[in-house]
Formats: sequence, C-alpha cells, structure tokens
Amino acid sequence: MSLDNRYYKLKIIRSKRKTIAIQIASSDEVVVRSPYRMSMVDIERFIDKHKLWIEKNLSKMKELEAAQKKERKYTEAEIRELAEAACRVIPERVRYYAPIVGVDYGNITIRNQKTRWGSCTAAGNLNFNVAIMRAPLEIMDYVVVHELCHRLHMNHSKVYWKEVERVMPEYKKYEKWLKEHVYMIKSFT
Repeated sequence: MSLDNRYYKLKIIRSKRKTIAIQIASSDEVVVRSPYRMSMVDIERFIDKHKLWIEKNLSKMKELEAAQKKERKYTEAEIRELAEAACRVIPERVRYYAPIVGVDYGNITIRNQKTRWGSCTAAGNLNFNVAIMRAPLEIMDYVVVHELCHRLHMNHSKVYWKEVERVMPEYKKYEKWLKEHVYMIKSFT
C-alpha cells in the first residue's frame, strides 16, 4: 500500500455493507469500512485514490482536537443557567417552525447529551442538547428544523433532505458549522 500511515493507525472493518467508506476517527486513526467480498488490493487502491482527502481531513481533525482541548468545561451552575434559557428559547423556535414543516410534536426535552445536537423519537418527542444555546440562532433553528423534519421521515433519505432544504435552503452551511463545532458539546460533558 502506498498510503503513508506511519502517523496514524489504519483500521479496516469488514461487514455486510455494499460499499466502501473512509472515516476519520481521530487525528491519528483512519477507519475503512468495506464489504466482506472486497479484496485487499481493491481496498488499498481505494485508500490510495483518497489519500489527499484523508490527509486533509486528518489535518482538520487535529485542528478540532486542539480547539477542543482549549475549550474549558462548564460548571454545573453555568450548564443549569444555559438549560433554563434553552427551556424558554427552544420551545419557542419549535412552535415557530412546526407549522412551516407541517408537523406536530410531543414533549420537548433539554439534555446534556454527549454526542448529539438533537434527536427525535418515533413518538414525536424532541430532545435538544443544551450546548446548542452557544450556537448562533440560525444554527439553533437548523437543529430544530432538522428534528422536526424527522416527524415526516425518520431517516436521512433524499426525500428527508429535500424537506429540510424546503424550509432551510442553506442547510448545508449549517451542517458544516455543526461538524466544525462538535467540540462544543464536549465542554458540557
């Protein structure tokens, strides 16, 4: 394999999946997920073909990890204060966007989640991460719309994304912001 992996671990996971994919797990680990049937030669070829993408995203991950280390942890009192604000602001944003999306919803819960900005249950309950209170309003609105659209489609299909785009045409910009600022969640946990 011509991919220089002296600076990171390369992990190959085979499963029943139909396609091959690369994931940057951390600044020093690259995970390749491939179908059982794919040969090592084809896997190596795929990795080689995506070498520049891997290097670019490893570099981004290093920057994110550095930013995360600089991010101070919030105190319990600060988290409680943000949660109280979230309990006022987020339901208001949900009430505004629900008719635009064309859905109803159940309970709204504010949590100190470790990995997600928000989630939607099959029963229509919406959960939001308290960390979203540190994001700009348009980002918070995007998370609200994202979860409300799950009331129409409990997946991330093309039809789902079309619905998100109908309400928020610039959603990709907001998605990018969330990915680049995921370290903010860690400062709360």
